[in-house]
Formats: sequence, structure tokens, C-alpha cells
Amino acid sequence: MDKIPFIDIKEYDYDLPEERIAQFPVKERDGSQLLVFKRGALKKDIFRNIAEYLPEGSLLVFNNARVIRARLHFQKESGAAIEILCLEPLIPRDYESCFSSNGPAEWKCLIGNLKKWKKDSLVKNFNHTGKNYRLMAEKLGAEGDAWNIRFSWDPSDLTMGEVLESAGHLPLPPYVKREDTRDDYIRYQTIYSKIYGSVAAPTAGLHFTQDVLENIRGKNIGSAELTLHVGAGTFKPVKERDISRHEMHRERFHVTKENLESVYRSIDRLLAAGTTSVRALESLYWLGCKAMADPKVIDNEPYISQWEWASQKRDISAAESIGTILQIMDKQKLSVLTASTGIMIIPGYRFRIIKGMITNFHQPRSTLLMLVSAWVGDDWKRIYEYALENRFRFLSYGDASLLL
Repeated sequence: MDKIPFIDIKEYDYDLPEERIAQFPVKERDGSQLLVFKRGALKKDIFRNIAEYLPEGSLLVFNNARVIRARLHFQKESGAAIEILCLEPLIPRDYESCFSSNGPAEWKCLIGNLKKWKKDSLVKNFNHTGKNYRLMAEKLGAEGDAWNIRFSWDPSDLTMGEVLESAGHLPLPPYVKREDTRDDYIRYQTIYSKIYGSVAAPTAGLHFTQDVLENIRGKNIGSAELTLHVGAGTFKPVKERDISRHEMHRERFHVTKENLESVYRSIDRLLAAGTTSVRALESLYWLGCKAMADPKVIDNEPYISQWEWASQKRDISAAESIGTILQIMDKQKLSVLTASTGIMIIPGYRFRIIKGMITNFHQPRSTLLMLVSAWVGDDWKRIYEYALENRFRFLSYGDASLLL
């Protein structure tokens, strides 16, 4: 059983000049800089050469989530502008059913300029393939700092997915101080993105090109995919000085039996492309531990809580854990495992699954920076000092690091 350590968020602060925050992607995806950290040594290279540094025989796990146009801009008759950010579907609950639905849909949302939205429904006119439509938004009730919103549209011959594609905007991170452009609709997606539902990109994957992937395969490095729908909570600042008081966001994820079998076969050689893949893989370990005690937890979208890792009393191997999930999926004839996680990985956490990660450079005082610190220890300070001294670009559209 691990103990939740006391962590002062002030220890994970650093000076990030505004001009170092990338506002646009580099011209070529794989032309971004790459910082390689291995056995305490630091090296600078270009991302297109990353295959040279990946251990041969590894399995690289990607998050194939695709970003949706989740930002909806409304304007009241008074002129007040209100923004709704769609976080996750409630009715229908699963993403595929919601995006293909022609009827009203309910979503958990964040609302910008909430004080200006009193009682009336909001209305937005938009155009889809030359035809005019009206989108209505009705506020149903609060859920923490979010709201349940019912969307309906007239005529109702579009799906929810088509409504968002035509009426919505890409939810660029708050530190990108500009409106989304046509180029963002390509560059703020990974080239392997497939499954719609994220409100933020798994940004470590933005650097990959087909050439890079082919070079990786040529090094006898396999690949597997999972889907973690990245939520807006990934940008939620840590306001509590004691990190144990910070409430972690919840994200849903899916993995096919075929991909989970690949993970199981390479259980001691796993690399994660991005912190979202890290969180999903480590969450799978804890889910397997829960399933060993009670196989029924797999039945209804299991949830891995923020401090799940601190409550486990047995030391179970990664192979045992993932093997248990696969046995249950076999028995229940499940082809896809769906779960959600709020896991918070901080210094003091003992990694069970991954052997390395690819990630960008993260905000000061963020949960993502603490995840990196949990992996590399106090060396995070050397890594970030090196990145700042060597003119690396930071955050979502910034450069990359390989941490082995």
C-alpha cells in the first residue's frame, strides 16, 4: 500500500516566459525539437530522428482520440456573448451513439460568461452544406463547476456530430491566445486520430508523421492504440497548495481486446506516446487489480479513482493484472473494454506499466508536470532548465521530450 505524500505545489513552479509558449505549430510536424533524457544524460535532436533513441523491441502505445469542435459560440439578443464547451455526452452516454443521434442530446458542459445566461434558451443559426439550421441550448442543472445542457436543432435531419462540425470551433488551449484557424483543424489532430470525443489533443502525438512511424517500425518497435477522451480538466490549474486537496478530472477511455493483448505480450517493454497514454495504461493496471478481487467491476464502466493506487494492499505484477482483465473479457466475450479514470500521478507514485514516455513541456504548477516529475524525479528541473536554455518551445504546440 502506497502513501499519498504531502506535496507543496510551489515546488513544481518555474519561470515560463510568455514568448516560449508556442502559439502555432512548426511548419513540419516532425521538424520540432526533441529533448532526449536517458540515464541522467540530456541530448538535443529533431523529432524525425526519434526512432534512433527508442529501445528495439519496445511497444509504443498511442492515444487515437480525435478532437471535436466542442466550442459553441452563442449571442443573446442583448449582445452578450456566451460560450459553451462540450465536455462529454450524457444522453446518449456513449460517444458513437451521441454523435450519430438525430434527436436532442444532453452534454456536460462548461459555460463562459455564465452570469449573463439567466433562464432563456440560447439560439444559434448556422449553415450546413448550404442549408440553414437553428441550434438551441437549454440549461438543465449544475454539476460541480459544469452544467448539463440539452441541445436540439431544427431541422433535425443532422446528427449531433454534423452539428458540431458545422456550428462548433476547435477548443484550442486557453494559453493559445488566438482564435482557431483552418490550419488548426489539421495540425491540432494527430495523423492517427480516429475516435471523436476529445476536447484537447494528445499533444505528444502531434509530432508524428508517416515517415517517423515507418522508421519506428523499421527498428522492430511495435505499436498499439487505445482511446482516452482528453477532457478540459487537463488544463485545470492547481490552486491548492497541498496537492492532495486538488480534485482530478475524470476521463473515459476504451481499449480493444486485440490491443490489450499486444500490451500483455510486451508488458515489460511498453512506451507511452503522451501523458494520456500513460494515465490510461497505469489505470488499466489498477483496474486489473480491482478485477482480481471482484471480476464484476468490469460489468459497468469501472472507474479508477484519483488515489486508487494508494489503497491497494497487494503487490500484483503488471502481467497478472492485465492478464486478469483479458481472462474476464474472454469469459464475457467482450471485444472492447470501456472505463474511466481520475488517476492522479504525482511524485511518490510507483509506475507499474510504462518504461518510458514521449511528452511535450508542461505548464508550471500543473498535474502534468507532476506526472513527469513522478517519472524522472528531481531531474525535471534539469530537463526544463535545459529546454529553456536551448530555446525549446513549450506546451501544446511546442516541442517534445523522450524520457527513458
